[in-house]
Amino acid sequence: QVVAQVLLTRDAITVPVRRRNARNTLDSLLEMNVIPIINENDTVSTEQIEFGDNDTLSAYVAELIDADLLVILSDIDGLYSGDPHIDPEAKMISLVTEFSPWLESIASGSASSFGTGGMVTKIMAARICWEAGIDAVIASGEDPLVLVRLLEGEELGTLFAFGSRMTVC
Repeated sequence: QVVAQVLLTRDAITVPVRRRNARNTLDSLLEMNVIPIINENDTVSTEQIEFGDNDTLSAYVAELIDADLLVILSDIDGLYSGDPHIDPEAKMISLVTEFSPWLESIASGSASSFGTGGMVTKIMAARICWEAGIDAVIASGEDPLVLVRLLEGEELGTLFAFGSRMTVC
C-alpha cells in the first residue's frame, strides 16, 4: 500500500486558501488510493499556531475532509464513568449522544483524576466532531483488527453519536 506523509499546521485549517489546498491534496491522495499519514508540522509550528495533540488534529482533519466518522484509537477501551484503574465500579460508557455538564467537566479536566491528560483531548476532539456533525469512536488500539471490527458494525468502545449521517444499531 502506498502512503504519503502530510504535515499540517493550524493555518491549513483556519486560513481559507490553505484549507482549500489541504483539502484538495487529501482528496487527490485518496482518489489515487494513497493512505495519507497526517501529523502536525512541528518544525514550523509555534505555540500560537499549533494543534498541540494528535486527537485535536484528527478531529480537524475529519472536519476538513467531511468524514462520516472519526475513530480515535487509544490504550483504553473507551470513556468510563470513573477511572477504571482505581474505581472497581467504573463502567464503560458505550454511547454518548450529547454533551452533558458531566461530560463537559471531564473535557475541561475539572472532574476527577481520570479526567486529565489523554481522555480530555479525546473528548475535546469528539466535541469538535460534534460541532461539525461527525460521529466519533474512542476504542482500544490494542486489537489489530479493531478497525475491521468497527467497519463490520461491531459495537466497540464509546460511540459519540452526534451526527445525522450514521445510524446507530
